Amino acid sequence: MKTRIISYGLKKQGATKEYPFGPEIMVLKVGGKMFALIFEGAEDEFRLNLKCDPIIAENLREQHDAVRPGYHMNKKHWNTVMVDGSLPLSDIFDMINHSYDMVVGKLPKSVRESILEMK
Repeated sequence: MKTRIISYGLKKQGATKEYPFGPEIMVLKVGGKMFALIFEGAEDEFRLNLKCDPIIAENLREQHDAVRPGYHMNKKHWNTVMVDGSLPLSDIFDMINHSYDMVVGKLPKSVRESILEMK
């Protein structure tokens, strides 16, 4: 599951990966801004931080035990998703899409256009 989630994030238009916090923490960026922070520990400890609209973030936390306030992040705007098998992969992909879209939506117009031109 870990490989599928990472691959999905990297397939997003203009996505890049970096390791600014060490070899176990992958950061996915678009337009130089982070949209996912992936803790690449053991499979049973796999989790990722994703940007989220504050209202949606609260709703997800109430609905799912695997969704928690963002670990080491602004807890209003970020969720930590524990990949423990309790959430369908499609839900995790939806959360990645939402995070990516939120970040792209805040990029300067010229950067957004250059990302769209990569298709």
